[in-house]
Amino acid sequence: MASNEQDWNRRLVIAGGGVAGLTLAVALRQALGEGMEVVLADPALGAPPREDHRAYAIAATARRMFESLGVWSRIADRAAAMTDMVITDSRTSDVVRPVFLTFAGEVQPGEPFAHMVENGALAESLLVAARACGVVLRPEGVRSGASEDGGPMTVTYAGGETAQAALLVAADGARSRLRNQAGIGWVGWSYRQSGIVATIGHERPHGGRAVEHFLPSGPFAMLPLADGGRLGHRSSIVWTERTENVPALLSLDAADLLAEIERRFGLELGEIALETPVGAYPLAFGIARSFAGARLALMGDAAHLVHPISGQGLNLGLRDVASLAEAVVDAARLGLDPGAPDVLADYERSRRFDTLAMGAVTDGLNRLFSNDSTPLRLMRDLGLGLVDRLPGLKRRFIREAAGLSSSAPRLLRGEML
Repeated sequence: MASNEQDWNRRLVIAGGGVAGLTLAVALRQALGEGMEVVLADPALGAPPREDHRAYAIAATARRMFESLGVWSRIADRAAAMTDMVITDSRTSDVVRPVFLTFAGEVQPGEPFAHMVENGALAESLLVAARACGVVLRPEGVRSGASEDGGPMTVTYAGGETAQAALLVAADGARSRLRNQAGIGWVGWSYRQSGIVATIGHERPHGGRAVEHFLPSGPFAMLPLADGGRLGHRSSIVWTERTENVPALLSLDAADLLAEIERRFGLELGEIALETPVGAYPLAFGIARSFAGARLALMGDAAHLVHPISGQGLNLGLRDVASLAEAVVDAARLGLDPGAPDVLADYERSRRFDTLAMGAVTDGLNRLFSNDSTPLRLMRDLGLGLVDRLPGLKRRFIREAAGLSSSAPRLLRGEML
């Protein structure tokens, strides 16, 4: 473990303690052991847990990574498998919502393409794993990082203390201070939409089915959660709505808000109830012009933002984790500099195309479906119907959503680093 500033090449600092930052910290520490100090810095580590009712679709490859890190066993009983997916295209007032596309939810027999996990359960399990393997948890943010002429990265923490490191990872969110300080540009735009999220209780089982209703203001997703709650069964909703409508919706009393949700949720699962307060988050697209700088790597939302229409935002960040961890660990084991330009260039090459492709797909889908144009509705419904009749193409979509690829990093294949 690094004990002084002469040992800076044996210290890695991660700024940001979200799911991606925690996963990277655990992966690096488990692979490199006592020979590398891994520091995770985030002011939230010293504060009571924030109320967060989001849930994530964990793709099959991400689940394999969590299994290899020993994290999945902690949350498996709180995860709900997606066994199939249904897509409709309609208006809110439509009595009948025709199903245009269905997906079977297995990438291999007995292996669902995704599981739904609540953010709190996942973050808690990762934090336990981080403590267990010796990650240094620092309850303050990183104020700045600077490296000159190939020398060490000088990390300045929020309290003013400094330390030197071989690499600083910016996992500090879409408004990344470290990305901006490094002069790395950002290309993006607001969708003028917000994602309204909540956990809904219902009296009938969901059967592992995920449903996405494409509505004129944006998609309304119903995603299966593990059983529980007052009515016995639960789902997470991600309700995409025009931002200008959100304040009025959130100001409704509980009964009227539940009625609005029911108009979109439907009656198939019986009586419904709000299990959690409702939260709203602005939606945007963005991508950094570079994913790396001098001894700096961008990861997760600091590197890219995509629309939640396909549930791929966190999974993109976890693919960043797997690629960056592999590049850093391989270099360190060879006695090479884990923050060297060629190591970070390899990381960027491995992530750039995948990120751009997913960003283009999610942006295109949102623009195609978030409108009430009759010609566009006819065109997209014809397209959905054709895809539904092509099982080979549907299997390919499932494998892409699950992140399956022969060139995937080892962690995403379920292998240890």
